[in-house]
Amino acid sequence: MKKLNQEIIDAYELLLDIDSVKKGLEYIERTQEDTLEEQIRLTEIPAPTFHEEVRGEYFQNKFLELGLQDVKRDRVGNIIGLRPGKSDGPTLVVSAHLDTVFPEGTEIKVSKKNGKVYAPGISDDGRGLAALLTLINTMQKLEFETIGDLLFVATVGEEGLGDLRGVKGLFEDREDLDGFISIEPGSPSRIIYLATGSRRYRVTYKGTGGHSFGDFGTPSAIHALGRAVSLISDLQVPAEPKTTFNIGKISGGTSVNTIAQESTMIIDIRSTEPDSLLKIESKILEALNEAVYAENNRWGKEVIEIDIELVGDRPAGSQPDDSTIVQVSLASTKAIGQPPELLGPISTDSNVPISLGIPAVTLGGGGEYGGVHTLEEWFDPTNAHLGVQQILLTILGLVGVNHVTRPLLDKISRT
Repeated sequence: MKKLNQEIIDAYELLLDIDSVKKGLEYIERTQEDTLEEQIRLTEIPAPTFHEEVRGEYFQNKFLELGLQDVKRDRVGNIIGLRPGKSDGPTLVVSAHLDTVFPEGTEIKVSKKNGKVYAPGISDDGRGLAALLTLINTMQKLEFETIGDLLFVATVGEEGLGDLRGVKGLFEDREDLDGFISIEPGSPSRIIYLATGSRRYRVTYKGTGGHSFGDFGTPSAIHALGRAVSLISDLQVPAEPKTTFNIGKISGGTSVNTIAQESTMIIDIRSTEPDSLLKIESKILEALNEAVYAENNRWGKEVIEIDIELVGDRPAGSQPDDSTIVQVSLASTKAIGQPPELLGPISTDSNVPISLGIPAVTLGGGGEYGGVHTLEEWFDPTNAHLGVQQILLTILGLVGVNHVTRPLLDKISRT
């Protein structure tokens, strides 16, 4: 971790001495119970990936209520609102994602026990969404005058097979974005600045099928899939850069006494480095096709066919740990009295801007959490206000405060 440069140190000495900043930090702490209640309200609005409309409508109304400008739902479903700056500064996106991993029909009822709050999605990304609204409310109440523009976005499709479609759509449609912050659950100490890439495939084996006794000797779609699983399981991957594979879901077949006509699996392949991702992907694709040959050859019949569909493509990327957006995030963490920590790469909405060369970080909205992506997910709000405070300071450092500090985030030249 690089030492903070003097420009950032000087900027934060000025920022922390501003009366409005002091009041803003106090306001966030004073209203932390309101933030938690908002978090609970948001969590109880179902928002499965691909079905975020109801929660999105709630957010659109909140953006309007809080006085953001140009509030809209974009073509992919993101909810967007603008808080203009006072001068020709950079445009910074501050975002959290609307969707959860839980399917339609999942019962979502918040409960409290021993100081913790329990519900599917209460942390991921209920905390991020609530933090986003508190940040807007704080900036409006204290009438902060930033130099750069702030584009607040509640994205769709961050989870699973949503494949980051919201943030992908945002950057496809906009060429004026200079920086990006994604808010996820977690400690204000943690700063994510590297992006794990992934490729996901839905693979379907198909055959003629038949009776398990009468048609014995007919190649089976399930047996072919099993051969593929065995081949993939034996593949070797490097420890560095970290590269992984997983078969997360399998389905198919009709009954115990039926040779399967069809079987399907979904494969997740990840790496922190694009070339390593492509290498393991190539080996997996080879194994998938080898399984077709092996099953047909075993019975001497050309019956099994394969359909391979790419269903997920999350780009990998990196940026230096002494880049401005990383250093500003570190300075903000120190400013609230927390020990900063640069985490290893994971997959978040920040993947897309990082892969495009646009400065981006994923920051924690505060509090402790566990059981993410399970029905037992929980959130502990103890000192959760620290996350929102850290993000506020990061925002102000990046876009600048009128007549006090210049933006530390540069506008990207696109000429």
